[in-house]
Formats: sequence, structure tokens, C-alpha cells
Amino acid sequence: MAELGHEVVGIDVDSAKVAQLSAGTAPFYEPGLPELLESSLATGRLRFTTDVAEVRGCDVHFLAVGTPQQEGSYAADLTYVDAATNALLPYLAPGAVVVGKSTVPVGTAARLAELIEGTGARLAWNPEFLREGFAVKDTIAPDRLVYGVRPGDDASVEALDGIYAAAIGNGTPRVVTDFATAELVKVAANAFLATKISFINAMAEVAEATGADVTQLADAIGYDARIGRRFLNAGLGFGGGCLPKDIRAFMARAEELGVDQALGFLREVDSINLRRRERMIDLAREVCGGTVRGKRIAVLGLAFKPDSDDVRDSPALDVAARLAELGAIVIATDPQAIETSRRLRPTLDYVATAREAARDADAVLLLTEWNEYRQLDPEELGSAVGHRAIVDGRNCLDPGQWRAADWTYRALGRP
Repeated sequence: MAELGHEVVGIDVDSAKVAQLSAGTAPFYEPGLPELLESSLATGRLRFTTDVAEVRGCDVHFLAVGTPQQEGSYAADLTYVDAATNALLPYLAPGAVVVGKSTVPVGTAARLAELIEGTGARLAWNPEFLREGFAVKDTIAPDRLVYGVRPGDDASVEALDGIYAAAIGNGTPRVVTDFATAELVKVAANAFLATKISFINAMAEVAEATGADVTQLADAIGYDARIGRRFLNAGLGFGGGCLPKDIRAFMARAEELGVDQALGFLREVDSINLRRRERMIDLAREVCGGTVRGKRIAVLGLAFKPDSDDVRDSPALDVAARLAELGAIVIATDPQAIETSRRLRPTLDYVATAREAARDADAVLLLTEWNEYRQLDPEELGSAVGHRAIVDGRNCLDPGQWRAADWTYRALGRP
């Protein structure tokens, strides 16, 4: 927002995070963010504080807090959304616009609007579609804008148009709709993407049973313009802080609304996704001669996706931890996610590079498709390992190249 020319104050209850940001240090890894943060702070248009009273006088208030999965339930935890809203209420000026960015169960916006409108302010719901690893680009140049507003609330639309003037001027599509539709857009998009990923992973299960190659299958069906090749990469499955908890929260909300049968298929989407982790462990056992106990296993990649240090519900970190529980000696590495992994799984052994992880390994597992792992030289890595066996959890390596270097190569959904 500051980069787009607006005067911005960022509020957080975490004083350490605010201090980091104020010093120009991003609290997580995101390509392009450190440079953007530094340049925006230098303009004087951006500052951070823990004092919510500093929002007094602002025209627009973005709510961008997390909605994690509730403990012991599929439902979304709205504690932080409610707390942020209640903290804002005393400082909202008549005519101000509160803009929801959080991914929430449908019906949340209507409930919050009643509180906010009591102050003379208005609510709009403007879901975010940021992809980790591409978040800066997706903010500056979004692929679409969605505004959920009360019928006839032209003032909120005008305010949002002013904020996103640069993107709109560059042709970004804009959809103005009601609260419920805007809330559904994000979860529906995530449910669709999760379904597409789990579909190709279901095909991987069939491919393994028949001797087919799921990668070639994905290429062939991906040429169909109605299907497309993106998100048809069979492998270890999806994770992170959005897709898993969002599809579960969507199912929970559908059950509350009495339409749970409509989203029953998402239970199998979730199940297929989790089965991929079990299959990866099975392949590790196979290349280790039937058991991983006492075997030295190198794990390359811990983040749930490349270009991120996010390990929330990470399939890679989960597999590494399960192997350790089965008695394997797991040596793990990641270009960015070692510290975030260490906080969750402090008992694993972490090293800085792929070669260090692979030293004397009985098997190498590639679990996050960082570019530097895609480009590994099988001969060079082979000089470090104890046994040339690799399981490609992301189908991102060339099997022929690795087999030509005398590696046992296994992957999900390939012969």
C-alpha cells in the first residue's frame, strides 16, 4: 500500500514483530519483500506500532489477521478477527471503511458489519489471493479484485477503487458483489486448487498400480484447454497455512449451513493429500531395503513450497518427523526453512546444504522443489552418499539422468 503511494500505519500486538518491521527486517522469508519494506520505510509513508489508537483518523482499515483451524475441530478460529474488529471500534470515524482481507467462513462479514455500522463506518470484504513466493507481485499487480459490499454502497467501492487505482488502470478485472459471494470466492478457489492437486495424486495411485507414468499423463491431459497443466503436478501434496485449513473450514461451515453433502468430496481431497505422505514413507522403506530404522536419510526441503520459509502443515517436515519416529537418522536441510522447522521439530538434525545432508546417506528424499535441488548434479551428490538411492517427492528431477549415474530413482506415480 505504501509502495502504491498511500500513507500506511501497520498495527500488530506482537511488539517484537513491530520492532523488526520498524527496523526494516521482514519477519518471514518472501522474495522481494525486504527490498520493498526498506524502500517504503524510506519514503516516510510507512510505519509500524502496537498502539491501535494510531488508527484514529485513517480512512480505510484493512483487517489482515489469521484464521487458523480450531483445536480439535475443522472450523476456523475467528478469535483474532473478532479481537481486531473490537479493537478498532472505538477509533472508527463515520464514513471510514473497514476492509476484510482474512479468509473467513461465509456469514462472518454480515455479523461484523452490524458492529462496524454502529459507529457510522462501513464494511467491505476484499479477499486476498496472494501466493507465497509471489506475494509482492500479487499485491502490486493482482490478477483480479473482488469487493463484497452492502447493496448500494458506492462509497466503499469508490474508496477501494482509489486504493487500487494503479491496478485497475492496468486492466485488472474487478468484481463487485455481496458479502457472502466475496467470502466464498477465496475458499472456493482454494477448494478447486486442492481438488485439482488431489485429482492428479489420485491418478498417481492408479499409475503406480498399473505401471503408467503420471507425469506423462498430466502432460497429455494438460493440453486440454478445459483442464490446463497448472496444479497437475503429482507428488507429496499440498500444505501450508491456507489450503489444508481452508478446505476443512469450508466443510465445517457447510455442515453448519446444512449443505455438507455438497462438499463431501473435499473429505476425499484431504484424504488423498494425506495419503501421499504415507506413500513417501513407503518408498523410503523400499529404497532402504524394507526398513528405515537405523538408516541415514537425507531430507532436501522442509518448507511446504519453494521460495518460502513456511512450514505450517508442511508435508516435507511431516515426512521428516515421521521417519525420525520410525527410527531413521534424519539429516534435513532447506534454503530458508531451517529455523522455522527447528521451532516445530527441535529434535531433528539440521544442516546447511544438500551435500552435508547427503553425506553417507542410505537414501536421499527430495521433498520441496527448490530450484537448487532441481539442478543437483547426480554424480557430484553421488560422491557424498553411502548408497545411491533417491526418492523424488515432487517429480522435479530427470529420472534418466539420475539412473544413468547409477542411482536408484523412485517417484510418486512413476514406474
